[in-house]
Amino acid sequence: MSKPSVLRRILSAIWNGITRLRMALSNILFLLMLVVIYLLFAGEGEPPLPERAALLLNPTGVVVDQKSQVEPLQALMGESSPAEREVLLRDMIDAIDFATDDPAINSLVMELDLMMHIGISKTGELVRSLEAFKASGKPVIAVGDYYSQDQYLLASYADTVIMHPYGAVGVEGFASYGNYFREALAKLSVNMHVFKAGEHKALAEPFLRDDMSPDEKVITERWLQQLWAQYTAIVETQRELEPGAINDYVNNYATAMAEFGGDSASLAQRKGLVDKILNRDEANDYLVETVGASDEDGLYEAMMFDAYVARKRPSVLIGTEAERVAVITAQGNILPGEQPAGTIGGDSLASLISSTAGAEGVRAIVLRVNSGGGSVFASEVIRQQVLKVRAQGIPVVISMGAIAASGGYYIAAEADEIWATPSTITGSIGVFAAFPTFDRLLQRMGIYTDGVGTTDLAGSLRLDRPLNPELADALASGVQFNYGQFVKLVAQGRDLDLETASTLAQGQVWGAPDALDLKLVDKLGGLEDAIASAATRVGLKDYEVEYVELPRSTEELLLQRLAERVGSINGWSQLPMVASLVQLLAPVTEAAAELASLQDPRHLYMRCISCGMVP
Repeated sequence: MSKPSVLRRILSAIWNGITRLRMALSNILFLLMLVVIYLLFAGEGEPPLPERAALLLNPTGVVVDQKSQVEPLQALMGESSPAEREVLLRDMIDAIDFATDDPAINSLVMELDLMMHIGISKTGELVRSLEAFKASGKPVIAVGDYYSQDQYLLASYADTVIMHPYGAVGVEGFASYGNYFREALAKLSVNMHVFKAGEHKALAEPFLRDDMSPDEKVITERWLQQLWAQYTAIVETQRELEPGAINDYVNNYATAMAEFGGDSASLAQRKGLVDKILNRDEANDYLVETVGASDEDGLYEAMMFDAYVARKRPSVLIGTEAERVAVITAQGNILPGEQPAGTIGGDSLASLISSTAGAEGVRAIVLRVNSGGGSVFASEVIRQQVLKVRAQGIPVVISMGAIAASGGYYIAAEADEIWATPSTITGSIGVFAAFPTFDRLLQRMGIYTDGVGTTDLAGSLRLDRPLNPELADALASGVQFNYGQFVKLVAQGRDLDLETASTLAQGQVWGAPDALDLKLVDKLGGLEDAIASAATRVGLKDYEVEYVELPRSTEELLLQRLAERVGSINGWSQLPMVASLVQLLAPVTEAAAELASLQDPRHLYMRCISCGMVP
């Protein structure tokens, strides 16, 4: 028998190596699955609830209406930072509600050091439950090393605010700053082609200017001032401070710090922002005394809110025919097609709305919108489904979260009723088209594009060719048409004349109080208000509330549970230093994500960039 050739032996060795590697990976995955089974089932034995404890509200990450889909492999291979983790607002609210009536829970402690963001809107919805808890006679205590502006808003609702002697209250005011790329694009020889409709449609500005236009500064400052006025009023009311005290604290911070010799903790206490300056051991002793119980390590006895709510919450509604109001969450950028949780897919959300409306017992739908918009096409698919469900006799009530602007407003405009929180940012009624071409950049590298086509427009959408003038004209016409349609549906949905709707449009962003006065929304209130209103519309007095989510396979649920379990035992991600570094890099990552989100098949968008900077 002849000896195999050298090439064949090499290929055979490579293949055998790949086979062994594949078998090794299979064995590793099998072992990992055994670990999964242990974590999910063998490790499920929960200790009994303590007879006396505090509810510990210690969210790690960003508080959201809907969690984004977690990539299990990423969870296994790397540890997520707090900024990458998400906490459901509903979990926090339900935990407080359960604890209010639980005799074993005698207090609530807020440890907010790792809460990356919650915002005024979500804080306002959480506070309802917090106030009810306080009204039951149980104390609420906030304890932290340092309070960011966002964290302090929630902490201000506590009966007692405790801070470390080396801590500070980092209140600074609200701002909206973004990156502008005109000069950078010019230096890179990249042509960014933007067509917009709406005089104030600011999304085009980052690509066409090096700064914010004067008109946009006026619009942005208006809604920022509204939000800041709400923030200062809340804190001054909760802390029993004189009106203007927060502005005085911020605007004279440097002078006051000099007077206190750089002691930021003492300054915060003197200004009435905190009640007690205690180190960690002293704070724990105070909490042990307040709770009246400690664990085996000498720490105050507490039940973490996520574990507590998981044990207290009744089973989800499965196959029920009870009369109910269904809540569907639409959170994130609006993109075409099927999209995972945390992003709004035109097809996936429309399908979810349709299936929910067809479920036995569903009498009304509340669509919780928290989005700055996105694809025109995907938004239209969702809007059509909302109209179809209404035609079937199922009312659709909108509950706006922190942001419901541009495409987020488009899908809401023709609902039966629109509720906005007092700090919702909405409007931004406008349309634009945008895409880059890289022909000049490639030419600088010695790369040229040439060929032939069968028509004048053939090959016009190639990114390596200059923009065809005829295509540019067509895109401009498409933008104007879609903008006209947007204004018309707003006029029709909000019962406004076309001239008034056009005046309110033009890409202008509105705060909730202005939007209410202008009839862009019907009422101010949170999700619970919208649910109650939807039930009233169909005459329901005794009803269930069902939170509907995109269907997932058993495998997806298992992997999601694994990802959450792995995420919960990460070590380095709990470090505040890591959280701070992630926050510093946020503008860069957000800008990259914004550019990557331009996925409409016709390059047409209804998107509010400045709304992404909402506090």
